[in-house]
Amino acid sequence: MTGNTHIVGGIAASLAYAHFANHDPILMLGAGVVGALLPDICHSGSKIGRKLPLLSKLINTVFGHRTFTHSLLFLVTVAVLLNAFIPSEALKVGFLVGMVSHYVLDMATKKGIKLLFPLSMTVRFPVTTKTGSKIESIMFGILALLSFYFGYEALNYYL
Repeated sequence: MTGNTHIVGGIAASLAYAHFANHDPILMLGAGVVGALLPDICHSGSKIGRKLPLLSKLINTVFGHRTFTHSLLFLVTVAVLLNAFIPSEALKVGFLVGMVSHYVLDMATKKGIKLLFPLSMTVRFPVTTKTGSKIESIMFGILALLSFYFGYEALNYYL
């Protein structure tokens, strides 16, 4: 999936979670976007990879693309680090929800992800699409609509 689809996926997922869990939607929204971009740190052409090129190249050299940073092992590692250093539950959960949204979206691509890294098994959905395809554009539109809906619902948190 493209970076923009990951961003809107992180927005939709974090706002939906905030709605159902009654967390601060603004904190979850920001954390969800960052979390949705983080797994692609292993790709130097990604939005986050271009911001942190040396780290991106190092991670890609050591692990490759869609392996460690797209795994449950990485998710748990990030959760432990967040728990140790971030006091806000909304920020921690938003970040992790954004990461999970990234994983789910990449499992909808033909390449899939190494969810169980270090095992070499690729995990993807039975029906997949190509990155940048018309199907991805439709998914982007649906995620954008969900973002607007849950964004509107988030107003109730502040009213």
